[in-house]
Amino acid sequence: MVTPLALAEVLAPHGAEDANSIHDLRRLSGGANMETWAFDLVQDGVAEPLILRRSPLVPGESGTAVSALPLSAEAALLPLVAEQGVPVPTVLCALSESDTLGPGYIMSRERGEALPGRILADDRYTAARRHLARQCGETLARLHRVNPEQLPREVPNQTLAERLDGHQRSLDRFGNASLVHQLALNWLRQHAPSPQRHCLLHGDFRNGNLLVDEQGLVAVLDWELAHCGDPAEDLGYLCGNVWRFGYSDKPVGGFGDYDELLAGYREVAGWAPDMDTIHYWEVFCALGWGLVCLTMVDLYRSGADPTLERAAVGRRVSESEMDLLLLLEDRL
Repeated sequence: MVTPLALAEVLAPHGAEDANSIHDLRRLSGGANMETWAFDLVQDGVAEPLILRRSPLVPGESGTAVSALPLSAEAALLPLVAEQGVPVPTVLCALSESDTLGPGYIMSRERGEALPGRILADDRYTAARRHLARQCGETLARLHRVNPEQLPREVPNQTLAERLDGHQRSLDRFGNASLVHQLALNWLRQHAPSPQRHCLLHGDFRNGNLLVDEQGLVAVLDWELAHCGDPAEDLGYLCGNVWRFGYSDKPVGGFGDYDELLAGYREVAGWAPDMDTIHYWEVFCALGWGLVCLTMVDLYRSGADPTLERAAVGRRVSESEMDLLLLLEDRL
């Protein structure tokens, strides 16, 4: 259970004296797999805004966490990407299984907005939207420079063929739930590109995991799906229709165009993938989102996690099918 006393215990090496050092503790909304808590650590009258990122699966609590990367590996990953110029929160301390709070880590709380609806519609972010696609391209190029040999051993490193095999197993488990998803998977097998590079990927780089202020990108959040693969995947994933939040005329996150994204990437990396490769990973993204929706349906129906959030995501299976049909319309 997250309490001021529990936080004070783990933050004692960082100046927390007792529960009175922890102010304004509150759980933030969002985060389908991980809990996020905001609070202030107050020392000598000065408040340090912090975030606790934590797995909900601790003794005595219920929940279903779906994460490819342990939180300890996330905590180790952030300093590595920061060294390459990727804007991320600063990790203060990592928590272990034996800690009262369970596995997780505490990091700085950066100022900015992460809600896509506000980023895309609020006049406050008009200037930021003009530069955000290019900033995303530059940031991804910096991320992709991280030396894979330095990564935590838990970071997944599957080939594309292995990942497609995993998608097939998921579809088989759901039965004949969606012929459209099977069609898309077959297409992905037949048109797999030859990767030009193999590097660290964020894995969920999208509007909703980007912290933005009036000037643009402040920080990249939620690294639980980080893995190694083709750098074009991160770029194509950002362009998935599901992450445009209704602003489909702006393919990059609902705020920018392909040319801006790729120009930013090319400026830092010295190269950029072609549009056919970006399209391939958009299809991959749409299929992956469809499988997430089917998984949520299964969790809800089985009673393993009968929460409203699982049901709400699960009912969006048809959206992914429509996205796939539109993406493949002229390519079958």
